[in-house]
Amino acid sequence: MHAIQVASFGAPEVLTPVDLPDPVPGPGQVVVGMAAADIIFLDTLLRGGWGQDIFPRTLPYVPGGGGAGEVLTVGEGVDAAWVGRRVTVRTGVGYAERVVADEGEIMPIPDGLATETAAALVHDGVTALDLHRRGAPREGEWVLVSAAAGGAGTLLVQLAVEAGARVAAAASSDAKRTLARELGAEVTVDYTRADWIERVREATGGGAALVYDGAGGALGSAAVAALADGGRFVTYGTADGFAAPDRETAARRGVRLLMPLLDGPPDQETVRELLGEVLERAAKGRLRPAIGATYPLERAAEAHRALAARTTVGKSLLFMNGGATRPTV
Repeated sequence: MHAIQVASFGAPEVLTPVDLPDPVPGPGQVVVGMAAADIIFLDTLLRGGWGQDIFPRTLPYVPGGGGAGEVLTVGEGVDAAWVGRRVTVRTGVGYAERVVADEGEIMPIPDGLATETAAALVHDGVTALDLHRRGAPREGEWVLVSAAAGGAGTLLVQLAVEAGARVAAAASSDAKRTLARELGAEVTVDYTRADWIERVREATGGGAALVYDGAGGALGSAAVAALADGGRFVTYGTADGFAAPDRETAARRGVRLLMPLLDGPPDQETVRELLGEVLERAAKGRLRPAIGATYPLERAAEAHRALAARTTVGKSLLFMNGGATRPTV
C-alpha cells in the first residue's frame, strides 16, 4: 500500500511517500481502506519532534491519527458485518491507504453524511464540541473565537451561533474573515493588527464573555485582555506553544481559565460520545466542517507547509488513490 513515512524529525520534506506491506488485523481489530485522512496542526508539531513526552513517536512512523473510509477485513472476534461499512477511524496512524485499528476505534458514518465530511470531524469535531461544552456559551452573550478559520475554530463559530451567542471572529486574512462571517460571525477582526484587542472590546461593548483561543503562545495570552471581567477563557492552541496568561491578573478580574490540553487527551469513551454527537449533528445539517483544501496522499508535505504558513482556510484533508486537489479558498 502507499503511505507517508517520517524517518527523521524535521521540516515537511521528511514526509516521504513509501510502499509498505498491507496491514493484517489481529484479534479485535479491523483494517480500514482510507478514503480521506485527517490533518491537524498537531501532526506538523510531532513531525518536527515536539511533544515526545506526551505523544511519543518511534522512528520511522506513519503520521496522522485517522480519518474515514471503509472496513476491508476484520480480525478474530470482530463481527464480519463491519466489512463494507463506511466508518470513521481514530487511531495512531492516518497517512496511509490502509490502517489497522481496534474495533473500539471505529464508528459508523451516518447515512447521508459524506465520507470526507466525516473525516474532517474525527479530531476537530471532537475538540470543538468538548470546548463548546466547557465554555457553555449563553444566548445573547459575546464569544470571541481566535483562529476562527481553522478546523476547530470554524466549528466553534457554528456551535456558538447555534447556542444563540453573538460571535466575534479573529483571523489573519480577508479570506479567513469572510469564511467566519459566512458561518455566522457578526464581527471580524484582524489579529495581526496591533489594536485588535481594542477593536474586540469596542465591538462587544467592553469585552467578550467567552474567548476560545485557537492560537496559543503570545497571541493566546494577549486574548485574555479581550474578555470582560468575570469571563471565561478556553485555550486549545499550540501553534506558538501553550498560552500562558497571568493567573493573578485573571483571578483579580474574576476570569476563569480553562486549559484542557494540560489535562491530556480525553479517554476513548469520551471521544466516542463526542464524535457520535458531532457526526449526528453534521448528518442533520447542524454542523459543517469548512473543508478548504484537499491533497493527494503523496503531497502531504505541501499540506504541512500550507498549515505552517497559515495560508490554509478551513480544514485540510489527504485523499487516497490520487484524489484531486481542491485549492485553498
